[in-house]
Amino acid sequence: MEEGLLSVAPACNSTTTNALLNNHCADDSISAASASDVQDRLSSLELRVQQQEDEIAVMKAALADVLRRLALSEDTAATGKKQTSTKGHNPLREAYSMSCIPNGSSGSRKPSHRDRDSSTVSVTRKDTFSSAAKRYSERKKDTPPMEGIKEKQEGSSQPNQANDKAPPASPMQPSPSPSSSSHPPSPHPPQSQRQALESKGTSPAKSAKRGTGIERSQSSTWESGEESRNKLVKAASTSKLLAKVVKNADKHKDPVISQEGDYIKMFMRGRPITMFIPADVENYEDVRTELPPERLKLEWVYGYRGKDCRANVYLLPTGESVYFIASVVVLFNYEERTQRHYLGHTDSVKCLAVHPDKIRIATGQIAGVDKDGRPLQPHVRVWDSVSLSTLQVIGLGTFERGVGSLAFSKADSGTHLAVIDDCNDHMLTVWDWQKKSKIAEIKSTNEVVLVVEFHPTDANTIVTCGKSHIFFWTWAGTSLARKQGIFGKYEKPKFVQCLAFLNNGDILTGDSGGIMLIWCRSTVEPSPGKGPKGAYQISRQIKAHDGSVFTLCQMRNGTLLTGGGKDHKIILWDHDLNPERDIEVPDQYGTIRAVAEGKGEQFLVGTSRNFILRGTFNDGFQVEVQGHTDELWGLASHPFKDLFLTCAQDRQVCLWNSVDHSLEWTRLLDEHGHCADFHPSGAVVAIGTHSGKWYALDAETRDLVAIHTDGNEQLSVMRFSVDGTLLAVGSHDNFIYLHTVSEKGRKYTRCGKCIGHSSYITHLDWSPDNKFIMSNSGDYEILYWDIPNGCKYIRNRSECKDIDWTTYTCVLGYHVFGVWPEGSDGTDINALIRSHNRKVIALADDFCKVHLFQYPCARPKAPSHKYSAHSSHVTNVTFMHNDSHLVSTGGKDTSVMQWRLVEKTPSLVPSDSSLSLGEGLLHNSILRAAIPAVPLTPTPTEPAAPPTTTPAPPTVLDLTSDPTAAHCGGVALVTPPPTPTSPTTNGRQESSPETPPPAELTPPPSDSTLSLKDSLEPSDDTATPSDEGRPFTPPS
Repeated sequence: MEEGLLSVAPACNSTTTNALLNNHCADDSISAASASDVQDRLSSLELRVQQQEDEIAVMKAALADVLRRLALSEDTAATGKKQTSTKGHNPLREAYSMSCIPNGSSGSRKPSHRDRDSSTVSVTRKDTFSSAAKRYSERKKDTPPMEGIKEKQEGSSQPNQANDKAPPASPMQPSPSPSSSSHPPSPHPPQSQRQALESKGTSPAKSAKRGTGIERSQSSTWESGEESRNKLVKAASTSKLLAKVVKNADKHKDPVISQEGDYIKMFMRGRPITMFIPADVENYEDVRTELPPERLKLEWVYGYRGKDCRANVYLLPTGESVYFIASVVVLFNYEERTQRHYLGHTDSVKCLAVHPDKIRIATGQIAGVDKDGRPLQPHVRVWDSVSLSTLQVIGLGTFERGVGSLAFSKADSGTHLAVIDDCNDHMLTVWDWQKKSKIAEIKSTNEVVLVVEFHPTDANTIVTCGKSHIFFWTWAGTSLARKQGIFGKYEKPKFVQCLAFLNNGDILTGDSGGIMLIWCRSTVEPSPGKGPKGAYQISRQIKAHDGSVFTLCQMRNGTLLTGGGKDHKIILWDHDLNPERDIEVPDQYGTIRAVAEGKGEQFLVGTSRNFILRGTFNDGFQVEVQGHTDELWGLASHPFKDLFLTCAQDRQVCLWNSVDHSLEWTRLLDEHGHCADFHPSGAVVAIGTHSGKWYALDAETRDLVAIHTDGNEQLSVMRFSVDGTLLAVGSHDNFIYLHTVSEKGRKYTRCGKCIGHSSYITHLDWSPDNKFIMSNSGDYEILYWDIPNGCKYIRNRSECKDIDWTTYTCVLGYHVFGVWPEGSDGTDINALIRSHNRKVIALADDFCKVHLFQYPCARPKAPSHKYSAHSSHVTNVTFMHNDSHLVSTGGKDTSVMQWRLVEKTPSLVPSDSSLSLGEGLLHNSILRAAIPAVPLTPTPTEPAAPPTTTPAPPTVLDLTSDPTAAHCGGVALVTPPPTPTSPTTNGRQESSPETPPPAELTPPPSDSTLSLKDSLEPSDDTATPSDEGRPFTPPS
């Protein structure tokens, strides 16, 4: 057996290397790189190979340790069998379980069924097998063996917390040999053990002796020796064995409460975290955590994705411009200052196409992974821009990496859809989207494909272009035939970046050399070497721009707009392609990525710095949409105004108005911004950067007030005290720096430093009297500091259990530990904040979700409302000063989302809707007629007479406030008419309180939960449809 295990190790080296090479070769980004990038990519590949070799060394070390334990166990078992026999106790199983025990765990703990049979670790884990194994090996070196001890005293694992007044855990006797009987099980075994026991038809003992101080769980009956031996042999491969070692080493155990009931211990990667229970909690068993009555509804999205996309801005007949950012497609009416949102996508939207009827829209997304490691398949969604209802979802299981480009057909009124997959072969597929049927499929090229378009008059011609190519496809039935464009005497460009169709059917292309080429179909026999009859040939070349031609826009009157890259110009061309007028986009907005025709003489411009501009050749440009261009972390709300501030790695600091949804001011820093906080006076805002430098800016004028430096590493948190006399700065150098503040935040003097954390500071909060600070670190520490006594570390942490905290942003603590998901690695939660009214907790996680929990949240695995809109890790959240709104920021998606808090009401018609009773019943009848299969509880009120007044404009029904609300996947609410609780046309919010509907008009909640979620929509998570913030829109 030892030889069999060792024989796997050499094979691992070859297998891992081959997998690495295949993964590297599968990266389609290498096809787009120029020859100068090849050397850099080879160097990167060499580095990755070296990392793999390091992993193999760690794997071999782990295998050697397992083999040593197996040999020792077999010898012990042979000796033990001579003395006594134990039924169902297998030495091989015992040795295998011992090899999987993490430090600090009991040697007799039974791994769960999932631990024994799992051979892989979730792809969303932030650490590779090698890093996890290295940490495990390091813990083994630094920590004495723990097989015989159920739990180590906290002081030995965390020196900074050695003097906590927690009852010490008394050491227990070492585990006996496999021949001896096991310890009795605890009264409350973990869930995985209970399931295993129930499956075997056994039950744990009803009572058992608890170890001193902490309730412990023990292993129970093992499987039969032969069965376990077979499973061990079956699992004897390097990858599976290492996966089990790592997974058990990082086992997330259930929190346990002390015997005296004075503290709770939760475990993060097997490491205990002690939290003392406040004195006002008489019996922890009576503590309950439920879903909060408050819900979130997406109100506004700040930002636009123009940095790496093109041709993604269009004007609809409704007067709305449509574009996307993160996983949200935004419909923005810039005249009325309103937004609507299509929320059907599960990951980043990458491309957009408008149907010839200008109503239906197709959007394509990339592939993704959910929090459990399940793939989120790339697909195309076709939806109605009026009702925001999903019409079709196509391509599930067909596309590999994502949808790079798509287009509706024009000659047959948009019956078909052409899609380019972003895989290595850039597969071109043609779909009858209404039937969800794939008609034709073919490999296009290994090079990057940027555009696909149907010919407007020839239904059988499709054109694609990209890196150094243009292809003309003839589509006949299920086949696609390719003809490559021949450049001949003209210089072949590096990229053909855009195309358009002229009125005579000729094709116009723009390329990276600033050239426009006209391609016309040949109707005569060509000369030798010119291509077959009917092929497209170049008839004319036009020098258009200095630098690239990024976009072409055909106007309604037959003229043409072109957008250039290097020269930042938009040029108007007449019918004969002669330049008429031009205008230059200022450098501060970036290069041009998209141009669309607007109202009258207006046009819309999307830029590489994520601006959307509206302008004319006479009046210049006006900014309609703007946002950040790089990863976004810093977020702070004004203490008493409807303002919030963001800062990002693009060095921009932006102050936003949450009522007008406008930008108050922006300033460019010298460093990357990472954190921020307002002085309680609201006059100054402090901003921390990646270099240890921090700035104080005037919140009104954006002028620089002060500049200081604390250390030379990234600053992760800035927090003013309640009265504004102190500022705490948390750094990645493990210190918290204290400054006295005077002159309303305009003068700062360093007065102390908190020293004691073993890792970088992540979060901190002040007490109302400015005397204490609670802080968290990257090493899962909860420390308390006595500020008046020289920033002294408080060793007896039980003394701090009843301290009130002005804010609650620490992610570890008794009042919030229930927010952590099972199996978390300690980095899954990026930010947390308690509302000012202390009713709810908002949370930003690594899985693109915003959560809303009840406060306090002191029960493990607490329920929450989950909301999807971001397509990257959510980096920060904050409540506005009056708790009316929540703001969240995305990481890589660079988006800022503003959510409105709404109360859950039992009414089917929300209280903030202006529907009368008759209109409400009318909408209910629409629901019943449209969806007869779903029962609705009838309203017990008497039927109301039809309204005699002039009916109000149609209002889309919003059911997000009802927990049993019907839902159609990906549907968001059309902005309702202004009411005392909803924004008016100018975006301002009235201050009058929300008026609930009369009791006699409120139908009782239905016993049956309506689930009208689009069956074609990929499953996202376990949240209910209303949790996703996607209101239901009745079918038209």
